Amino acid sequence: MNFPVDTFDFDQEPMTQLQLGVSQSIPLPGKRKLRRAAAESVAEAGPAQVSEQRDRLTGSVRAAGWRLLYLDQALVIVGQNKDLMRDFIEIAETKYSVGTGLQQDVLLAQLELSRLLDREARLKGRRDIAQAELNALLDRRPDRTLVLDASTMSVKLPDVPEESALLSHAAESRDLLDVHRHLITAADERLELAERDRYPDFRIGAGYAFRQGDDPLRGVDRSDFFSLMLSVNVPLYFGSKQNMAIDQRGSEKLQRTFAFNDALRSIEADVSRNLATYESAREQVRLLEMAIIPQARQTVAAMLAAYQVNEVDFLNVINGQLTLYNAQINYWEALSEAKRSLAALAAAVGMENLYE
Repeated sequence: MNFPVDTFDFDQEPMTQLQLGVSQSIPLPGKRKLRRAAAESVAEAGPAQVSEQRDRLTGSVRAAGWRLLYLDQALVIVGQNKDLMRDFIEIAETKYSVGTGLQQDVLLAQLELSRLLDREARLKGRRDIAQAELNALLDRRPDRTLVLDASTMSVKLPDVPEESALLSHAAESRDLLDVHRHLITAADERLELAERDRYPDFRIGAGYAFRQGDDPLRGVDRSDFFSLMLSVNVPLYFGSKQNMAIDQRGSEKLQRTFAFNDALRSIEADVSRNLATYESAREQVRLLEMAIIPQARQTVAAMLAAYQVNEVDFLNVINGQLTLYNAQINYWEALSEAKRSLAALAAAVGMENLYE
């Protein structure tokens, strides 16, 4: 400090000195605590976000897996019906060749076989899409072949708690809501910190100055200097600065609160929608499994036996087989929908054991 530029001599002027100092800001009591609390609240939202994404991914993988399994089973059923329809064609041709059948029976069976081939082609296209989607969720190449073993997939459709219990659990335990709660807390702490910024902060400092040369009056070496400083930052323009910051932080808190309410209502809608879909699909599965499919099998067997002795026309046999065929596919479609809804419900509620 005070270094002469004419001679660049350290001991020419008595005020020339080499000064070393330290200083420390001292915020108003409570400010540092609020800054730390706000940062901790944001940090605590991180693990909840990870858990939320994990639950969503788990639900998406389960849903994609059941969609792929349904298409696989539909292709199996179509393949079985293709073989059966070829048998019908052979029976109809045999009866026609001996004069006990009609040519239209042969043509009808061939038409239904062509329809099965058309549906098989469309199902294969949908399966390729479902396989690519599941591979993407599993972080694999889209063309990687996936084969799901139906025997290892549980077809149980368990009872689930009442809707009110599910909604209550979701409101308390859903990770997405925890994320918003932490962010609301952080916004509240930042608002309080902004209000405290209207008050002054302090800074203290200490310095030591080294001087060279002699004191001509005393005839001794010039003494070094020691300094102690205290400064205050006064917010003179709080009306246009600090108050505006308070308004901003208040708006941020309102935004976080509205985001929480929006997320809560969206979760409640997801829970209600998936629960209704699950219950409807489960009832359809029960009806198909316990009534429609067994009855369709009995009807087809009776009609085929009657057709062979010319007691039932061929159209009724075909219609009976198509009814069974459609019921079998509808069973797997309903089961897939029920399982997908159950997986989505577990993710929406944040209750992993709900799916199990």
